[in-house]
Amino acid sequence: MNIAIPGQPSPVQGLAPVAKPTRGQISIKNVTKIYDPEGVNVMAVDDCSMEIAAGEVCMIVGPSGCGKTTLLNAIAGFHSITSGEIRLDGELLCGPGKPKADQGADRIVVFQHGALFPWKTLAENVAYGPMVQGKLSKKDALEKAHFKLAEAGLGDFGGKYPGEVSSGMARRAEIVRALINDPAVLLLDEPYRAMDALTKSIMHESLLEVYDRTKVTIFFITHDLDEAIFLGDKVYVVTTRPCRLKKTVEVKLPRPRNFEMLSSEEFRVLVSEINEAVHEEAIKAFQSGEREMA
Repeated sequence: MNIAIPGQPSPVQGLAPVAKPTRGQISIKNVTKIYDPEGVNVMAVDDCSMEIAAGEVCMIVGPSGCGKTTLLNAIAGFHSITSGEIRLDGELLCGPGKPKADQGADRIVVFQHGALFPWKTLAENVAYGPMVQGKLSKKDALEKAHFKLAEAGLGDFGGKYPGEVSSGMARRAEIVRALINDPAVLLLDEPYRAMDALTKSIMHESLLEVYDRTKVTIFFITHDLDEAIFLGDKVYVVTTRPCRLKKTVEVKLPRPRNFEMLSSEEFRVLVSEINEAVHEEAIKAFQSGEREMA
């Protein structure tokens, strides 16, 4: 189902098929992260390995505080790792001799809490990255920003400030701001967690339209199992802290996807399978008195 915006064409209709992606392959091998190694030695991630193909929508689910965000932050270059290695398209991001990845426009993060500049319009927010990086002039960056916003159904809102639009529109603009830099990987940390069910469903449609158009690799952290299956090609279930890979579930639902799939038998079987694995870890987290952390 596409989002219809009055007076604007659907962002997906009439587009030529996107070529098979060649960027965004992530290799996580035996990664361990220990916070405060000279103090209390809190192990957040323990010998965790994942292989994410270029152009794959990878969903990470597990109990609160299990270390999912720590793993995302290591890919982004916000946190170091203690051992193991992470590679992007074969190039070392972090590992032996380089505990912390360099931050770069090839990996863009959209956080759980909004990060738009409230004093800038949506178009100015979107144009900010290419401008400060010196990739585009202000005029060209704003022109591209308005084009990208129109693709996302926000063509009439480029001149609005974040406080003048809905939370869903603001969040959609954040995704556009991330994608204007043409990243290899989009890192999403529970971006729709605080939204009501209806807004969240619209945001899912919007993200799927973006994915169908760009085939960017997506590394997406969530607690919502329906969200994980509806959006993902693969769901990684991780353990309570320390984060280890518990189960990998391939989601073979056809694309493009629509909300009729949510009531299908195949979808419900996948929810049940993943729920069983997550529930086991949630019980362990509760019994150990685990507190939420990164």
